[in-house]
Amino acid sequence: MDTNYLENNYLTLVGKVTGEKKFSHEIYGERFYIFNLEIPRLSGVSDIIPITISERLITEDTLNEGQKLLVKGQFRSYNSYESEKNRLILTVFAKDVKVISEEEQSEEENEITKKDIVTNEVVLIGYICKKPIYRQTPFGREIADILLAVNRAYNKSDYIPCIAWGRNARFCQNLEVGSQIKLVGRVQSRTYEKKHEDGTVETRVAYEVSVGSLEVIEENDNENSVETENQEAV
Repeated sequence: MDTNYLENNYLTLVGKVTGEKKFSHEIYGERFYIFNLEIPRLSGVSDIIPITISERLITEDTLNEGQKLLVKGQFRSYNSYESEKNRLILTVFAKDVKVISEEEQSEEENEITKKDIVTNEVVLIGYICKKPIYRQTPFGREIADILLAVNRAYNKSDYIPCIAWGRNARFCQNLEVGSQIKLVGRVQSRTYEKKHEDGTVETRVAYEVSVGSLEVIEENDNENSVETENQEAV
């Protein structure tokens, strides 16, 4: 298996800048910022995805409110310690960004095959690091929660929560810890309520990969694939 880390974890996002950029951190004199990218779904709702970007990739006008961008990079995780509790934080690490001009936007909107334009796609190759949790909703929809460990350079790993649906979910419930899989999906955001011990309720945002297709990578490089299910989680 190729150990090129860019092939283990890469994504393409097209969306509009929403809100203002914020300073994130500085490494060896290089400043990094975080901003949100709004990406519409076919269902009409939008995902709001946090992007971490180096100052080297932006100009004064790149991150203006409403600016449409093409972002290529990786979906990454890191640990944040709040009130002595460990929390997994997820962000897109931008490796390349392109401003989409008004002319290009008009051309895109006039495309007959607009549905074929990739606006949110992530490809991950990693290892199952927790037994997948399979469940059914009250309406009978099948869901499986997966935590995927994706190797990164310098002996680091990103831990990416993923969610599968339907027959993909049924397939995932039989996956063992340590299984290597490749999946294709999209990055999504969703809100949920966190109840604290003092009775207060906090609204939080979770980020995960909604799985479209996946395949198990066997030791002999034979791959068992599960067909894509064209479903959108709202």
